[in-house]
Amino acid sequence: MENRECLECKEPVKGRVDKKFCSDYCRNAYNNRVNKDSKNLIRNINNRLRKNYKILSDLNISGKTKVTRTKLYDKGFDFQFFTSIYKTKTGNTYFYIYDEGYLALDNEMFLLIKRDS
Repeated sequence: MENRECLECKEPVKGRVDKKFCSDYCRNAYNNRVNKDSKNLIRNINNRLRKNYKILSDLNISGKTKVTRTKLYDKGFDFQFFTSIYKTKTGNTYFYIYDEGYLALDNEMFLLIKRDS
C-alpha cells in the first residue's frame, strides 16, 4: 500500500484511496490558496456590480427616472460594469445591472428603468 501525504500540510492521509487531504481544514486552506487570484477578481467585480445596482435602485424610485451623468459619477457609478445589454428594434441600447437598467439620452442625460420580472 502506497503512503499518501496531504497536499497542504504533508501529513499522512488515511482513509479512501482517492483522498488527498488529511482534514477539511487542509482541503479548504489548499483550495483558498490555489484559487486566491480568481476569487479576488470575481469578488471585486461583484462588489462593483453591487454598488452600481444600489446606485440605480436608489435613484430610480418610481421605475422610470431621468438623471445626469454627473449625478451617477458623483455617487460612484462605474459605466464599465453591467450584466447585460438589450438593443431595441429602433436602435436604442439599454445596459442592465440585473433588473435595473439605463439608456443614454441626449445632453449627458440617462433614463433609468426597472425591468419587469
